[in-house]
Amino acid sequence: MIARTHSIRAFARQKGAALTIVLILLLVVTLLGLASTRSSLLQERMSTSMYDRALAFQTAEAALREGEDDAASRPVPAAGCSAGQCGFPNPTAAPVWTVESNWTGAPTVTIALDSGLTLTAQYLIEVLAVEVPVNPEDCTTFIDVSAAECTGNGARYRVTARSRATDRASVTLQSIYAVP
Repeated sequence: MIARTHSIRAFARQKGAALTIVLILLLVVTLLGLASTRSSLLQERMSTSMYDRALAFQTAEAALREGEDDAASRPVPAAGCSAGQCGFPNPTAAPVWTVESNWTGAPTVTIALDSGLTLTAQYLIEVLAVEVPVNPEDCTTFIDVSAAECTGNGARYRVTARSRATDRASVTLQSIYAVP
């Protein structure tokens, strides 16, 4: 009978230590689960942002190429910008691509994706020089440097394209384009 009384007293001293330890472990595991969920959501947002930026970049690049093709065929305004075509830059004024009103009426390039999403980009063409001697070194290896495209005078244009959409990535690209 003494042995039984002794074992009952041993149980009486524990008083729920196991419960406290299990609750602490449960709290730690819950915090680890929440941290990994947060990390997964952050990675998903980052990959979505990278996808949006890649689409915006491709759209702006398409507009840039369209602007380069269109550069020589558009009339040059005496000053300022009109319908996406800008005259010679004014060194004391803000760059034309930073002035929002210059984008009004600028040509638009629209790209429709298979997913049903439609992206648009605009471009500005700025005349830098009209009668500049063409440098034969500027000709690519695909063109004979003695060809008419590589001799004589040419014009230089700065083409700026931007792809902007609400709640999407924004991309602005520029190129200096020579038309022989």
